[in-house]
Amino acid sequence: MASRLGLSGFPVNSSTPINPSMNPMNPGHSSAMRMSAMPQNSPYRGMGIILKSYPQRPSMSPSRGMPMGGMGSMGSPLPGPSYSGAMPMRPGMPQAAMDPARKRLLQQQQQQSGGLMGPRRGVKRRKMADKVLPQRIRDLVPESQAYMDLLAFERKLDQTIARKRMEIQEAIKKPITQKRKLRIYISNTYTPGKPEGEEAEKVASWELRVEGKLLEDRKLFFLFRHFLLPYHIVFCETDGFQVKRPGDVNVKCTLLLMLDHQPPQYKLDPRLARLLGVHTQTRASIMQALWLYIKSNKLQDCHEKEYIICNRYFRQIFGCPRMRFSDIPMKLAGLLQHPDPIIINHIISVDPNDQKKTACFDIDVEVDDPLKAQMTSFLSSTTSQQEITALEMKIHETIESINQLKTQRDFMLSFSNNPQDFIQDWLKSQSRDLKLMTDTVGNPEEERKTEFYHSPWVKEAVGRYIFSKVQQRRQELEQVLGIRLT
Repeated sequence: MASRLGLSGFPVNSSTPINPSMNPMNPGHSSAMRMSAMPQNSPYRGMGIILKSYPQRPSMSPSRGMPMGGMGSMGSPLPGPSYSGAMPMRPGMPQAAMDPARKRLLQQQQQQSGGLMGPRRGVKRRKMADKVLPQRIRDLVPESQAYMDLLAFERKLDQTIARKRMEIQEAIKKPITQKRKLRIYISNTYTPGKPEGEEAEKVASWELRVEGKLLEDRKLFFLFRHFLLPYHIVFCETDGFQVKRPGDVNVKCTLLLMLDHQPPQYKLDPRLARLLGVHTQTRASIMQALWLYIKSNKLQDCHEKEYIICNRYFRQIFGCPRMRFSDIPMKLAGLLQHPDPIIINHIISVDPNDQKKTACFDIDVEVDDPLKAQMTSFLSSTTSQQEITALEMKIHETIESINQLKTQRDFMLSFSNNPQDFIQDWLKSQSRDLKLMTDTVGNPEEERKTEFYHSPWVKEAVGRYIFSKVQQRRQELEQVLGIRLT
């Protein structure tokens, strides 16, 4: 198959074969090509703390040539109106004057829009089909089937990754927690007072120490909002805390530990808690339990689905015989309370002979699953995507290079097989392209011969030509004399 040769000696268009039997005067060929040559008009979680305008199309150069196969850059300017941004003025109509400041502003806007749109127009959108090797190359190189197998595997892998990414996005919307065991150590020490004259504290004092340890290396304050002790409130972020007070008698101490639930949990009103079987839960879980109770007891109105018919228990709790679904969150807000704190009673002993000065308590707590942080990091990571994009660009460039080499090979192979026929076909192709680019009418090769002018259509063509010239001359005389000849 012969290909077209550009001025540089390499084929430019590999998809259009040279057909020596194609007549440029054939309407199915020339009209289609001329249609393309015609110009067209352009129209933490926190610890105790909670926070049209359309761009103008840049002007196009009026001298841009047709991207034909064999001519390369050897194109003359196309006829027709200019593609520049300025509108052509009608003859005889004066051009309106424009304010210089406004004119400069318009020029700056055109330059900016041209600079923004220019790079975008040059970027070719890559598709999956651009990475596929043509069948003619696969037939020529059987080893290329391994690349096609990898391409099919990549497509399946991309689909799997996209599906898993969507599953992860749905999973992280829900709280992912795991239950862990928190061990709290409560101990106290007593320092007796010293007589006057000795270098020591004169007043006896005791010291209470509270420490917490999880299976992981997390600080105690990661799990609690704050601690309440008599005359002491702690808001620091440590693995524990200690309280020191003067005194020489035993003290009964009560610790109130308030867990920091994420998402927040609430304690239900005792009446509603007994009805739903839920004591302390998140707002979403409470709403779900309430809906299951309504559904199981058929409290939804049969005719007006947005209403709930309250039974005797709901009437006692909500105080109304009938209510909308949209009113449930507002009525439920008055029935929610803060969860009960964890209460620990401890006796601070100042007796030096007392051995029970240390107590240990285990508490079940819910902490964030470490997998959630990894899932979030996976979704927000763009490093791998950038690397994949760079590799895909290399693949596209390699495929384009392979296609160009295949075209060059076909070109040289056809020339080596039959040089004479190849040159003739190539010259015919170049001649057709030249006629289309220069907008040449007719067939100059046939018009050189005398037999062309002895055809039957010549007499009729001469008569039409003379008649058109007479009509043209008549119109010119009418315009000059200002009269209409009859």
